[in-house]
Amino acid sequence: GEFSTMTIQIRRVAINTGGGDAPGLNAVIRAAVISGRRRGWQMFGIRDGYNGLLEPEAYPGGGIISLSRESVRGITHLGGTILGTTNRGNPLAYPVVQPDGSVEVVDRSDEIIQGLATHEIDAVVAIGGDGSLAIANELFEKGVNIVGVPKTIDNDLEETVVTFGYDSAISFAAECIDRLHSTAEAHDRVMVVEVMGRYAGWIAVGAGVAATADAILIPEIPFDINIVAEKVLDRQRKGRDFSIIVVAEGAIPRNGERSILGKALGQAERLGGIGLQVAAALEEETGKETRTVVLGHLLRGGGPTTRDRLLALRFGSAAIRSIAAGCFGCMVALDPPEVRSVPLSSAISRMKTVPLDSDLMLTARDLGISFGD
Repeated sequence: GEFSTMTIQIRRVAINTGGGDAPGLNAVIRAAVISGRRRGWQMFGIRDGYNGLLEPEAYPGGGIISLSRESVRGITHLGGTILGTTNRGNPLAYPVVQPDGSVEVVDRSDEIIQGLATHEIDAVVAIGGDGSLAIANELFEKGVNIVGVPKTIDNDLEETVVTFGYDSAISFAAECIDRLHSTAEAHDRVMVVEVMGRYAGWIAVGAGVAATADAILIPEIPFDINIVAEKVLDRQRKGRDFSIIVVAEGAIPRNGERSILGKALGQAERLGGIGLQVAAALEEETGKETRTVVLGHLLRGGGPTTRDRLLALRFGSAAIRSIAAGCFGCMVALDPPEVRSVPLSSAISRMKTVPLDSDLMLTARDLGISFGD
């Protein structure tokens, strides 16, 4: 499962962005393009994940575009991705509608490899989260020279201390919680704030601790709603007539189910709805007026924080240095204070969840924050 090192002549490198978008993607693209061009390489971008290779006819300007210094000028501070991204249809298990209306899952990796060969691409920089990097690892095992860059607002990737996109997400979430404090206090209300994060509680804990939430409910700790209600009532007895509850979208009630909005074929299940459930239960248990705010995709939008810009630029440049060194099947990772290369296979081997004995969690408990346990 180690990555390979081989020196090959590099002339043409393609970049793609996959999965949910995150602030900082454009900064990675810019750093990679400029770093690659300085080495005399031609740099390209694949549109919408791998769709530019699989459905090139859908793109009037072509599914693969040349990336000049001009095309990446002034994009460091912009959110989103100039290449587009998709979390529909894993190309290795792609849903294809058959003539009879049924849907068959097809492995289209050979088409990707053929497309790269047609465009004479020598190496690929794949920017993505666990799903995109699992695809990258399979392509590497099929012979593609590929380097991964860890991106996810959820911060749930193993082998890197942090992913870019996370700092931007928690900075905005904390700002929102700050604003809810003042309105909650004015109305003596309970405010339930639902944040993204999928099956990990990183966003909820990071934003919740920074913005002094009273309770934080995360997937790692099944919660008892009665304990959360008791926290609210205890605050009221002490003269604090409002409470702020942060709920991760993947939080699970003890003896209950994770709240799922739906699942389309070829897509990951969509989490959400737990905030409303928690609010309704708290209102019933405490008799206090309760409101829910779902931050959702607001956490993905907007420009990256300075920290995420720096990390994204460092990752983009490091990915190019990896290619120059012939290090493929690897992912660039933050191992403070350095960025180093780790095997893609170990980065995707398991999800990085919040360690319950970590300094961050101990701090939260010392501050009196309830986790519903």
